[in-house]
Amino acid sequence: MIIAFVVGGTLFGSALLWFSCSRLEDSTHRLAQHYGIPDAVKGSVLLAISSSMPELVTALLAPLAHQDFELGLAAIIGSAIYNILVIPAFSVYARGRPLEANRDLVYREAQFYLVSVSVLMLILSLTVIYFGPSEQTFLDDGRRIFIGNFTRPLALFPLLLYGLYLYMQFEEVKRQRADHPRVDGINPWREWGILVLCVLVILVGVEVLLQVAIRLGEELNTPTFLWGMTIVAAATSIPDTFVSVRASVMGRTESSVSNVLGSNVFDLLVAVPLGVMISGAIAVNFTQIVPMMTFLVIATVVMLVFMLRDMHLSTGESHVMIFLYVAFGAWMVLEGFGVTDFLGVRVLP
Repeated sequence: MIIAFVVGGTLFGSALLWFSCSRLEDSTHRLAQHYGIPDAVKGSVLLAISSSMPELVTALLAPLAHQDFELGLAAIIGSAIYNILVIPAFSVYARGRPLEANRDLVYREAQFYLVSVSVLMLILSLTVIYFGPSEQTFLDDGRRIFIGNFTRPLALFPLLLYGLYLYMQFEEVKRQRADHPRVDGINPWREWGILVLCVLVILVGVEVLLQVAIRLGEELNTPTFLWGMTIVAAATSIPDTFVSVRASVMGRTESSVSNVLGSNVFDLLVAVPLGVMISGAIAVNFTQIVPMMTFLVIATVVMLVFMLRDMHLSTGESHVMIFLYVAFGAWMVLEGFGVTDFLGVRVLP
């Protein structure tokens, strides 16, 4: 019964996200044409935000509906890892040839993305240093658990940084305005209405996936943190995969790359802080988060090194990135079933 629920729920939730986000991406593309927005900005902001709606909804629903902020945070970090390693590789496989990148785009977007990762790590560190509990918590083997309180004032900093990111993109739009005239014949109100309906469908799809993670945790006596990092993260990243792969196949490689980096910037600087702003102060297990963020940094460095060598991602390099993600998934499964205990998250009966 549990297997049928997990498989059926994952497929149903993923199908809802795929359908709604594909329509979301179409409407976003038409709105970009209507407003005359350049491809680079369209990929890094508009398409990135629209395809990141599942992650944003996850960050809001997990603490509000299920009182499990770490499930939402794990899904966002896991989604960022998936975006960096899997989506570029799938784009190469779909194209059947290397994925080219624009040097200015990679340097501009990649640098801001690395800043985003660093800022979130800094904010999480501050939750422990200044807002951690006075009493220390230890595991049975003597290892210390670092707990911090993620407060609303701390959540303001990444949101303000994303405001700076939007300002930079706005300046880029002004600079390229002459090369991207507005397209007539598009009804913006209709497209905005479709966006709202798609977000409602996304709410349903994300809730189904969260129920799958929670049910798995209960049945297997494992923390939902690990299933959020894998199943929920991969399922909510389907829209990003769809958007980037289709863009690469159609030859819009600039949009494909910028969507991956822009989605991660949005997830880290907006989705996580908004969950805190709405829910209030939330306890965060820093001991669990740091290894995951470290793996995200490693995945980012690998992808950027591959892209910057010859300004393209080859098929062989894509194989390496897929191998890294499979290794990450295997590690999470081993942690979940208690074979390894590096994170100290295994729930004992």
